[in-house]
Amino acid sequence: MKRNKISRSTIFSTQILIIVLLISCGKTVKSEKQDILVKRKIEIPEGMVLIPKNTFYQGALPSDAYAMDHEKPRHQVVVDSFLIDVTEVTNAQYSKFVEETNYITLAERPVDWDELKKQVPAGTPKPHDSLLQPGSLIFKERPDGVANLYDFSQWWFWKTGANWRQPQGPGSTIEGKQNHPVIHIAYEDAIAYCKWAGRTLPTEAQWEYAATGGEQEVQFSWGNDSDVLKKSANTYTGDFPVKNDEQDGYLGVAPVKSFPANPFGLYDMSGNVWEWTSDWYDARYYQSIKDIVVNPKGPKTSSQQIKEKVIKGGSFLCNASYCASYRISSRMGNSLDSSSEHKGFRTVINL
Repeated sequence: MKRNKISRSTIFSTQILIIVLLISCGKTVKSEKQDILVKRKIEIPEGMVLIPKNTFYQGALPSDAYAMDHEKPRHQVVVDSFLIDVTEVTNAQYSKFVEETNYITLAERPVDWDELKKQVPAGTPKPHDSLLQPGSLIFKERPDGVANLYDFSQWWFWKTGANWRQPQGPGSTIEGKQNHPVIHIAYEDAIAYCKWAGRTLPTEAQWEYAATGGEQEVQFSWGNDSDVLKKSANTYTGDFPVKNDEQDGYLGVAPVKSFPANPFGLYDMSGNVWEWTSDWYDARYYQSIKDIVVNPKGPKTSSQQIKEKVIKGGSFLCNASYCASYRISSRMGNSLDSSSEHKGFRTVINL
């Protein structure tokens, strides 16, 4: 296994025996007990856990009233064993990457008008140079309410100078927030970190199976009880986007491990920040799947005019009145050059 650069100070070289149960669907308890135990010696980096090979159902449960069409139909998937980060990549981890590589995130670079004009109507005049400055998207509550919940531009605005170092713009800092998820991360920023660390982004199937904790027929990373949401995930409690009443203890991003882990020992698989995956986004992808699939990597390209990747998990802005995207099956497409204060990532190592 390739040793990543983080391992210089954080990876311990303890060899452990991992027992992977190969349990297929439909077997009796008796036959399950007769399954072969496969023992493998795996060197597990600190801060990661092994997710054993298994078969699961990806997509929305039939009983999920919040499920959207692009989460259906539910289909059977096989995923091989892999290692995944216990938490989202933190400010401390991303700082180390930047210190060693001098990497500059997309939100810290001047806006490229030649690239931007491809995404706006033809003939759109070039904005003044003062508007084409580095920045990112910031959430703003609307105390007076909004006309409808379909126009997200009502609560998002561009903040010049906002980036992972200055989450709220000039004058803000990550000092004292080293254990918070790194945010304002565009897709290429996540990929650059993965290459440095010798890792990859999870596929959507890997991410979704990890979120289940190995349980079948679960809607959330903690189970099926929506009544314990406030104790289980960092979401938007109150009247979205009017007022967050902070009943879960947080107004914005929470430190990692602020809420209980799922059965695999993974934190924040629901809420806190959206997480990038490696899959292209196609709203009709699930409908094209006709049989059980093994280690799916998503469609060959995005169906959107502006290419998008799948993000998973929801964020501190998710609310049942709007999207309920803290559900395991929830998925959303996001353009590769988009960064915001509710978007981060975690990494995997494929075995």
